[in-house]
Amino acid sequence: MPKTRLLLAEDHPPVAEGLASILKDSFELAGIVHDGRALLQAAEQLRPDVIVADISMPPLNGLDSIRQIRALHPHARIVVLTMHNDTDFAAEAFRAGVSGYLLKVSPGEELVRAIQEVAEGRSYVTSLLAKDLIALLIEAGADPRDGGSPLTPRQREVLQLIAEGRTMKEVAEVLHISLRTAESHKYGIMQALGATTTAELIQCAMRMKLVSEE
Repeated sequence: MPKTRLLLAEDHPPVAEGLASILKDSFELAGIVHDGRALLQAAEQLRPDVIVADISMPPLNGLDSIRQIRALHPHARIVVLTMHNDTDFAAEAFRAGVSGYLLKVSPGEELVRAIQEVAEGRSYVTSLLAKDLIALLIEAGADPRDGGSPLTPRQREVLQLIAEGRTMKEVAEVLHISLRTAESHKYGIMQALGATTTAELIQCAMRMKLVSEE
Protein backbone atom coordinates (compact mmCIF):
# COMPACT_ATOMS: atom_id res chain seq x y z
CA MET A 1 0.00 0.00 0.00
CA PRO A 2 1.49 3.41 -0.96
CA LYS A 3 2.27 5.83 1.85
CA THR A 4 0.07 8.87 2.45
CA ARG A 5 1.61 11.92 0.74
CA LEU A 6 2.02 14.94 3.00
CA LEU A 7 2.53 18.64 2.40
CA LEU A 8 3.96 20.39 5.47
CA ALA A 9 3.52 24.15 6.05
CA GLU A 10 5.54 25.63 8.93
CA ASP A 11 7.18 29.06 8.94
CA HIS A 12 10.08 28.12 11.24
CA PRO A 13 12.53 25.91 9.26
CA PRO A 14 14.03 24.17 12.33
CA VAL A 15 10.53 23.19 13.50
CA ALA A 16 9.67 21.99 9.98
CA GLU A 17 12.82 19.85 9.91
CA GLY A 18 11.94 18.34 13.28
CA LEU A 19 8.44 17.49 12.11
CA ALA A 20 9.80 15.97 8.91
CA SER A 21 12.07 13.68 10.92
CA ILE A 22 9.07 12.51 12.98
CA LEU A 23 6.84 11.88 9.97
CA LYS A 24 9.22 10.52 7.33
CA ASP A 25 9.01 6.88 8.46
CA SER A 26 5.21 6.76 8.35
CA PHE A 27 4.44 9.00 5.37
CA GLU A 28 5.82 10.28 2.08
CA LEU A 29 6.78 13.94 2.46
CA ALA A 30 5.79 15.57 -0.83
CA GLY A 31 7.01 19.04 0.15
CA ILE A 32 7.70 21.62 2.86
CA VAL A 33 6.72 25.29 2.59
CA HIS A 34 7.24 28.18 4.99
CA ASP A 35 4.41 30.63 4.33
CA GLY A 36 0.73 30.73 3.42
CA ARG A 37 1.16 31.82 -0.19
CA ALA A 38 3.66 29.05 -0.87
CA LEU A 39 1.15 26.66 0.70
CA LEU A 40 -1.50 27.69 -1.83
CA GLN A 41 0.87 27.09 -4.75
CA ALA A 42 2.21 23.79 -3.42
CA ALA A 43 -1.27 22.45 -2.65
CA GLU A 44 -2.26 23.10 -6.27
CA GLN A 45 0.93 21.68 -7.77
CA LEU A 46 1.53 18.67 -5.51
CA ARG A 47 -2.07 17.61 -4.71
CA PRO A 48 -1.03 15.88 -1.44
CA ASP A 49 -3.27 13.41 0.38
CA VAL A 50 -3.05 15.43 3.61
CA ILE A 51 -1.81 18.94 4.41
CA VAL A 52 -0.30 19.65 7.84
CA ALA A 53 -0.27 23.40 8.41
CA ASP A 54 0.61 25.90 11.10
CA ILE A 55 -1.71 28.89 11.46
CA SER A 56 0.48 31.88 12.33
CA MET A 57 2.38 32.29 9.07
CA PRO A 58 3.24 35.47 7.13
CA PRO A 59 2.39 36.89 4.64
CA LEU A 60 -0.87 34.88 4.52
CA ASN A 61 -1.96 33.04 7.66
CA GLY A 62 -2.81 29.37 7.67
CA LEU A 63 -6.56 29.74 8.16
CA ASP A 64 -7.02 32.02 5.17
CA SER A 65 -4.80 29.72 3.10
CA ILE A 66 -7.00 26.81 4.17
CA ARG A 67 -10.17 28.66 3.19
CA GLN A 68 -8.78 29.31 -0.28
CA ILE A 69 -7.59 25.72 -0.69
CA ARG A 70 -10.98 24.38 0.39
CA ALA A 71 -12.76 26.73 -2.02
CA LEU A 72 -10.75 25.23 -4.89
CA HIS A 73 -10.59 21.67 -3.57
CA PRO A 74 -13.58 20.95 -1.28
CA HIS A 75 -12.33 17.48 -0.41
CA ALA A 76 -8.84 18.57 0.69
CA ARG A 77 -7.81 16.96 3.98
CA ILE A 78 -6.03 19.36 6.31
CA VAL A 79 -4.57 19.01 9.81
CA VAL A 80 -3.75 22.14 11.79
CA LEU A 81 -0.71 21.95 14.07
CA THR A 82 -0.51 25.08 16.18
CA MET A 83 0.44 26.65 19.50
CA HIS A 84 -3.09 28.12 19.87
CA ASN A 85 -4.79 26.10 22.65
CA ASP A 86 -7.96 28.16 22.32
CA THR A 87 -11.28 26.42 21.71
CA ASP A 88 -12.71 29.45 19.89
CA PHE A 89 -9.76 29.35 17.54
CA ALA A 90 -10.11 25.59 17.04
CA ALA A 91 -13.79 26.06 16.21
CA GLU A 92 -12.84 28.71 13.65
CA ALA A 93 -10.37 26.26 12.10
CA PHE A 94 -13.06 23.60 11.67
CA ARG A 95 -15.40 26.16 10.18
CA ALA A 96 -12.62 26.99 7.71
CA GLY A 97 -12.63 23.34 6.65
CA VAL A 98 -9.87 21.52 8.53
CA SER A 99 -10.25 17.87 9.45
CA GLY A 100 -7.80 17.76 12.36
CA TYR A 101 -6.53 20.08 15.09
CA LEU A 102 -3.47 19.43 17.25
CA LEU A 103 -1.21 21.49 19.48
CA LYS A 104 2.54 21.74 19.04
CA VAL A 105 2.91 20.35 22.55
CA SER A 106 1.15 17.15 21.43
CA PRO A 107 3.47 14.12 21.20
CA GLY A 108 4.72 13.00 17.80
CA GLU A 109 2.76 9.75 18.03
CA GLU A 110 -0.47 11.74 18.28
CA LEU A 111 0.40 13.71 15.15
CA VAL A 112 1.01 10.47 13.24
CA ARG A 113 -2.31 9.07 14.49
CA ALA A 114 -4.17 12.26 13.57
CA ILE A 115 -2.80 12.22 10.02
CA GLN A 116 -3.78 8.57 9.63
CA GLU A 117 -7.31 9.30 10.85
CA VAL A 118 -7.72 12.27 8.51
CA ALA A 119 -6.25 10.36 5.56
CA GLU A 120 -9.00 7.76 6.06
CA GLY A 121 -11.71 10.41 5.93
CA ARG A 122 -12.27 10.93 9.64
CA SER A 123 -11.79 13.99 11.86
CA TYR A 124 -9.37 14.35 14.75
CA VAL A 125 -9.16 16.76 17.68
CA THR A 126 -6.44 16.57 20.31
CA SER A 127 -7.72 15.29 23.63
CA LEU A 128 -6.34 18.48 25.18
CA LEU A 129 -9.22 20.42 23.59
CA ALA A 130 -11.81 17.87 22.46
CA LYS A 131 -14.30 18.10 25.34
CA ASP A 132 -14.38 21.90 25.48
CA LEU A 133 -14.48 22.22 21.69
CA ILE A 134 -17.47 19.91 21.32
CA ALA A 135 -19.32 21.80 24.05
CA LEU A 136 -18.56 25.10 22.34
CA LEU A 137 -19.82 23.94 18.94
CA ILE A 138 -23.01 22.50 20.45
CA GLU A 139 -23.66 25.71 22.39
CA ALA A 140 -23.01 27.89 19.35
CA GLY A 141 -25.29 25.82 17.13
CA ALA A 142 -23.68 27.56 14.16
CA ASP A 143 -23.21 26.47 10.59
CA PRO A 144 -19.70 24.92 10.57
CA ARG A 145 -18.98 26.75 7.31
CA ASP A 146 -19.83 30.14 8.76
CA GLY A 147 -16.60 31.83 9.78
CA GLY A 148 -18.38 34.89 11.20
CA SER A 149 -15.76 37.38 10.00
CA PRO A 150 -16.87 40.95 9.14
CA LEU A 151 -14.10 41.14 6.53
CA THR A 152 -13.79 39.71 3.04
CA PRO A 153 -10.92 37.29 2.34
CA ARG A 154 -9.00 40.07 0.54
CA GLN A 155 -9.53 42.46 3.45
CA ARG A 156 -8.17 39.84 5.85
CA GLU A 157 -5.06 39.53 3.69
CA VAL A 158 -4.58 43.30 3.68
CA LEU A 159 -5.10 43.52 7.44
CA GLN A 160 -2.56 40.78 8.11
CA LEU A 161 0.05 42.52 5.97
CA ILE A 162 -0.59 45.86 7.69
CA ALA A 163 -0.23 44.20 11.09
CA GLU A 164 3.06 42.66 9.97
CA GLY A 165 4.39 46.19 9.47
CA ARG A 166 4.11 46.45 5.68
CA THR A 167 3.62 49.84 4.08
CA MET A 168 0.62 50.25 1.80
CA LYS A 169 3.00 50.22 -1.17
CA GLU A 170 4.38 46.87 0.02
CA VAL A 171 0.85 45.54 0.57
CA ALA A 172 -0.01 46.44 -3.01
CA GLU A 173 3.14 44.73 -4.32
CA VAL A 174 2.57 41.52 -2.33
CA LEU A 175 -1.05 41.24 -3.46
CA HIS A 176 -0.39 42.43 -7.03
CA ILE A 177 -2.93 45.23 -6.77
CA SER A 178 -2.66 48.99 -7.24
CA LEU A 179 -1.75 51.28 -4.35
CA ARG A 180 -5.14 52.94 -4.68
CA THR A 181 -6.91 49.59 -4.37
CA ALA A 182 -4.83 48.68 -1.33
CA GLU A 183 -5.68 51.96 0.36
CA SER A 184 -9.35 51.44 -0.50
CA HIS A 185 -9.23 48.03 1.20
CA LYS A 186 -7.62 49.60 4.28
CA TYR A 187 -10.41 52.19 4.47
CA GLY A 188 -13.04 49.46 4.16
CA ILE A 189 -11.36 47.45 6.92
CA MET A 190 -11.31 50.45 9.25
CA GLN A 191 -14.99 51.04 8.58
CA ALA A 192 -15.90 47.39 9.17
CA LEU A 193 -13.91 47.10 12.40
CA GLY A 194 -14.58 50.58 13.76
CA ALA A 195 -10.86 51.36 13.86
CA THR A 196 -9.50 54.89 13.43
CA THR A 197 -5.72 54.29 13.50
CA THR A 198 -3.21 51.73 12.23
CA ALA A 199 -2.44 50.82 15.85
CA GLU A 200 -6.10 49.89 16.37
CA LEU A 201 -6.01 47.81 13.18
CA ILE A 202 -3.01 45.91 14.52
CA GLN A 203 -4.87 45.24 17.77
CA CYS A 204 -7.82 43.93 15.75
CA ALA A 205 -5.51 41.66 13.75
CA MET A 206 -4.10 40.23 16.97
CA ARG A 207 -7.57 39.55 18.36
CA MET A 208 -8.49 37.84 15.09
CA LYS A 209 -5.29 35.76 15.37
CA LEU A 210 -4.09 36.98 11.97
CA VAL A 211 -0.72 37.70 13.55
CA SER A 212 1.00 36.54 16.70
CA GLU A 213 0.97 38.75 19.78
CA GLU A 214 4.67 38.07 20.34
